[in-house]
Amino acid sequence: MKKQFAVIGLGRFGSSICRALSKQGMEVMAIDMDEDRVNEFSTIASHAVMADSTDEQALKSLGLRNFDHVIVAIGDNIQASILTTLMLKELGVKQITVKAQNDYHEKVLSKIGADRIVHPERDMGRRIAHHILSNNVLDYLEISDEHSIVEVRVSDKMIGSTLQDLDIRAKYGINIVAFRRGPDIIVSPPAEAELQSNDIMIVIGADKDISRFEKHLIDGDI
Repeated sequence: MKKQFAVIGLGRFGSSICRALSKQGMEVMAIDMDEDRVNEFSTIASHAVMADSTDEQALKSLGLRNFDHVIVAIGDNIQASILTTLMLKELGVKQITVKAQNDYHEKVLSKIGADRIVHPERDMGRRIAHHILSNNVLDYLEISDEHSIVEVRVSDKMIGSTLQDLDIRAKYGINIVAFRRGPDIIVSPPAEAELQSNDIMIVIGADKDISRFEKHLIDGDI
């Protein structure tokens, strides 16, 4: 079953996350007060809705408590961001990621229970999208328009398997160039290397192949 995401606020940051999640094939509800932005995302997101997120009844009517993850990407209106986050917590939303404008804003968001707080000037929307899709994906770095490097935490199903057992290159078309084990970096690991708990693989490949690999991680296939 696909995870359900809602993105509140379709400025540059929210748009970036919404596009990235939609590209990954996730079910995404895009929410904004601006009709033009909502219309733009009607063909990108699964659902696009014009609503005021500071209106408690409006939030309730959208059924956001049933979503797996809500991203509050409201622009410069700190008060609206805080109020929206507070109401989402009261509604019982499982996971809330919020864009912070400054350190003061971040402190308030922490106190009212935001699960993850991000600063767009430090974290690109696409990297965050990959992280919230799967707890196994730790970092995501674009190296060209079509290729990226990803840090992936070894899943429970991978523990005890060798790289030869997993055959990731043949199955997904991506390469494990190294993995981190505690403070050590193992470069060009041999095929017989056995994966341990807390190992972190450093993977390189085409975005489409990495996306396919991540989808199997999300679904718990590997």
